[in-house]
Amino acid sequence: MNWIITENNKKINALDIPTISIDEIKADVKQMKMRIIGFFGKKEFENIRLYVVMADDKIGKIYITSAIFTPDVKSYESFTQEFPAFHIFEREFYEEFGIEPLNHPWLKPVRQNQNIYPFFEMQGEDIHQVAVGPIHAGVIEPGHFRFMCMGEKVYDLEIMLGYQHRGAEELFLKSKRYNNRLAESICGDTVIGYNMAYSQAMEALSDTKVSPKAQIIRRIALEMERIAIHIGDMGAIAGDMAYLMGASIFGITRTLVINTMLEISGSRFGRGLINVGGVNFDIDEKMSDKIISMLDGVAKTVDRTTKVMLKTPSCISRMERTGCVSVDNAKALGAVGMAARSSGVDIDSRFDFNDEWYTSLDVVKPFKATGDVHSRFMLRYKEIKQSMQIVKKLLAKLKEHKEDAIKTTPNTSLAPNSFVVSMTEGWRGEIVHIALTGAEGELLRYKMKDPSFNNWYMLAMAVRNNGVSDFPLCNKSFNLSYCGNDL
Repeated sequence: MNWIITENNKKINALDIPTISIDEIKADVKQMKMRIIGFFGKKEFENIRLYVVMADDKIGKIYITSAIFTPDVKSYESFTQEFPAFHIFEREFYEEFGIEPLNHPWLKPVRQNQNIYPFFEMQGEDIHQVAVGPIHAGVIEPGHFRFMCMGEKVYDLEIMLGYQHRGAEELFLKSKRYNNRLAESICGDTVIGYNMAYSQAMEALSDTKVSPKAQIIRRIALEMERIAIHIGDMGAIAGDMAYLMGASIFGITRTLVINTMLEISGSRFGRGLINVGGVNFDIDEKMSDKIISMLDGVAKTVDRTTKVMLKTPSCISRMERTGCVSVDNAKALGAVGMAARSSGVDIDSRFDFNDEWYTSLDVVKPFKATGDVHSRFMLRYKEIKQSMQIVKKLLAKLKEHKEDAIKTTPNTSLAPNSFVVSMTEGWRGEIVHIALTGAEGELLRYKMKDPSFNNWYMLAMAVRNNGVSDFPLCNKSFNLSYCGNDL
């Protein structure tokens, strides 16, 4: 195999990335049995260079190679027939560069779909269609859902996104300086996760060292973001089952967490906390005590409300065996993050890719889940408890570094001809930022992947053979991101 091997947040010389044929890449992928985390192109004069990035979760390594498509080559044999997880990556690559993956089973637009979209059709007198969106009865982002039903039973759900064209990746290339404000605006409910991935990529490329204190504070904020969103989602799941007591209590409880983030950084969502070079706000012992006290109170409320909810027959009957995605299907689709773990796929980039601040904590992983709405609800609960342990342990470590500076002045120039992969485990799952620089250290390509990019098709699978009225509950149990897909 001709691949360069690297690690998370470690820059490599882009000129060392091998160039092999697309057929060789496919043969290697079959042999490697790893996960796809990057499959994107960059124009080089008249050619298109395809970069392929695979992750080995067992040993925490990242494998990178590339292939060149000359102007006369307009197609290649699709990977998706053998490796379904490639389906969305190949569709995006085709949409951007026009190089067709031949025999792709579902070669439809990812984002450029506003003119004609070839929806899947089923024939039969008893089949009817239900269309939802793109404009929704609420303040949420646009997305269209097309159901093929017989009576109340859903046979197929097709999800069409791509209504937002923000050009976020291109905006990074146009930035004349570090742009943390853009990074934290990509996905509004994952401010810390996105800003952390971006900052670590820039720090790797600029050889900027971040103090242990700043690294700890970043991870405390990341776990508080996870706690807050998970609690809010548990409330939203309760609301979609008309269990209004749970919806109200979880909603109020989430506010306690984000209000504490407000006290730390001046923003309930952590805007302005992270900058390239460190963090802008400290956590002193007084604030540390306040965080612990808040978490203890939140834990009691979440425990009590969850136990009552799980003893309520109407809640259990709505969640158990609803919206199931098997472990085999989750693996085949390349599911990541919470959605993958809720189907029994044991991946978590915090622990799998050698982040010393996590691997040194001796944290118990959540239970093995079975892939239904109940599992996704319970996994959130378990991860809330896990994140609370992590925050408390990180706060204890913070005392060992109380004399550290919280930020350093970053180097302003990026290493020339360099390539870095930065993964951060946001509350939905792994956020992947990939940056490539040119001969003068200028950004040539900035590629982002939200966990929802992997997981939207899981929702379509989950709804099959369920009642159409179960869709809101299934949808909320994943809580995927529209803007994370529509970059």
